[in-house]
Amino acid sequence: MSHVQRNDQELQRIEKLHELRALGVNPFPPSFDLTHHASEILATFSDEQPDALASVRVAGRIMAIRKMGKASFCHIQDMTGRIQIYLKRDDLGDAYDHLRLYDIGDILGIEGFVFRTRMGEISVHARTVTMLTKSVTPIPVGKEEVAEDGTVTRYDAIADKEQRYRKRYLDLIANPDIKATFVKRAKIITTMRRFFDERGWLEVETPILQPIYGGATARPFVTHHNALDVELYLRIADELYLKRLIVGGFEGVYEISKNFRNEGMDKTHNPEYTAMEIYVAYKDYEWMMEMTEQLVNAIVTETCSSDVVSYQGTELSYALPFRRAAMYDLFDQHTGMNLRGLDRAGLLAAARSLEVDVDPAASAMKILDEIFSVLVQPHLVQPTFVMDYPVEMSPLAKKHRTEEGLVERFELFVMGKEIANAFSELNDPLDQRARLEDQATIRAAGDDEAMVVDDDFLHAIEVGLPPTAGLGVGIDRLVMLLTDNDSIRDVLFFPQMRPERTAPASDHVTEE
Repeated sequence: MSHVQRNDQELQRIEKLHELRALGVNPFPPSFDLTHHASEILATFSDEQPDALASVRVAGRIMAIRKMGKASFCHIQDMTGRIQIYLKRDDLGDAYDHLRLYDIGDILGIEGFVFRTRMGEISVHARTVTMLTKSVTPIPVGKEEVAEDGTVTRYDAIADKEQRYRKRYLDLIANPDIKATFVKRAKIITTMRRFFDERGWLEVETPILQPIYGGATARPFVTHHNALDVELYLRIADELYLKRLIVGGFEGVYEISKNFRNEGMDKTHNPEYTAMEIYVAYKDYEWMMEMTEQLVNAIVTETCSSDVVSYQGTELSYALPFRRAAMYDLFDQHTGMNLRGLDRAGLLAAARSLEVDVDPAASAMKILDEIFSVLVQPHLVQPTFVMDYPVEMSPLAKKHRTEEGLVERFELFVMGKEIANAFSELNDPLDQRARLEDQATIRAAGDDEAMVVDDDFLHAIEVGLPPTAGLGVGIDRLVMLLTDNDSIRDVLFFPQMRPERTAPASDHVTEE
C-alpha cells in the first residue's frame, strides 16, 4: 500500500472536498462551456454598451478571494490573464454558503454579466458558480504592488529558480508572464515552418532510434532493443537521413526535431534540445547564407515586430545583410597568430602560448575549436556568418572551391552563441569515406565525440547525392535571443535537472 504524506493544509482541503460532495456538489465535473476569456472581456467592455457582455461564461483558477457577509470578491486567472468575480448571496442562494469551502487554487466556472464596480474595476457579476476542480495542494501566490501611475510590480512566489524548472506548472500559475516566452517560441517555429512551406520544401520525419548515430561530433545516449537484441542510439542529428532523402529524389526537405546529446549541461546546453535541419538540392553554402539571413530576419520581424531586438541590455540588429568573416581572418584578428596550416603539435603549442586550456591528447580539430570558443566567439555579438572552416573541423562539408585545406561551411553567431551551422554538402563518396575513416581513427585514439563510419550512408552517397546545401538551426538558442533569456532552461518547459533530494517529512502527516 502506498503512503501519501499530507500536511495540515492539504488535510483541511481534503475535508472540504468531502464536505462539498456531502452537499451534493461534484468537485470534478466533466466539462464547462466557455464563451469568453479574461483579456477579451477587459479589452472589449464598454460603459456605453454594457449589454454587449450581458451574458458571459468564464473559467479560471482562484488567485485571490475576499469572503465577506452578503457579498464577496475573488480573482480568477485563465490562460489570458486575471479578472475579478463579484459573488452575491441574493444571486447565488445556498451556493453562496459554499464559499467557505473554496480555496486559492480551486478552479471555478462562472456564468454572469460584466459590469464596472464603484472602484472602477471591470468585473463579472456571477449568476451561477460551478466548482470545476478542487485544489488539494496549496499553490504559491506572488504579491503585487500597484504604483500611483498604475505600474504593477509582481514579486515572485517561487524564490528558488530550480523549483520553477522542476515544477513548471506551479511556475506558470504563479508567474503567468512567462507564458509569453513559450507563446513566442511557438510563433518562432510556426514562422519558420511557413517560410519553408511557402518555398515548396517538404517537412519530413526521420528516426530517433538509430543503429548508427552520425551527422555531428557528440556523445550519444545508448539503449537496447530487446526484440532485435541490438544496441540503438538516440539521434544526435538528422543530417545523414535527410541527405538520403535528397539522394532519393526530393529537392528540398526539412525536419524540426528533438535531438539528444550525452554531454554536460550549462546555460546553452540541455541534453534534449530542438533543432531544425534543411537540405536543398542544387544549391551551395553561398546560397544558403542568403536564405539563412532571410529566414532569421523574417522570424525576428514577425515575432518581435522589428529587426532590432534588445538582448540582456545589448541592441542587436538583424537587418540584412549580416556580417560575413572568414574563420582564419578572425583568428588573426583576435589571437595575433597565424594558425593556418599548423599540425596538431603546432596547434597545441599555440594554445599553450595563448593560455587556452586544452587536453594535451586532444585532436587538432578539438584544439582549434577550443581556441575559437575562448578567444574569438565572445567577440561575435552582432549577427555574424563565420565562413570557410579548416577541413579537419568539418568531416561532412565539401572542400572549398578555391582555398586549399578549407571547406565550404559557415556558422551563424549572435551574442557569442552559435545559432546555425551550414555546408555545401560533401557529395564525393570517396572523399566522404576517407574523412569518416579519419574520424574513426581519431575516435580510436580516445575522442569519443568523433564520428563513426556509416556504411549505409556512404552507399547512398555512392548512388549519387546532387550538389546540396544543408543548414541546421538551434531553435532553443534562437528563442533565448528573441525572448531575452540567458539560460536555455528558461525557454524549455521541462529542462533536464539533477535528481532532487527528498526533504525530511517530519512536518507531514502520513495518509494511507
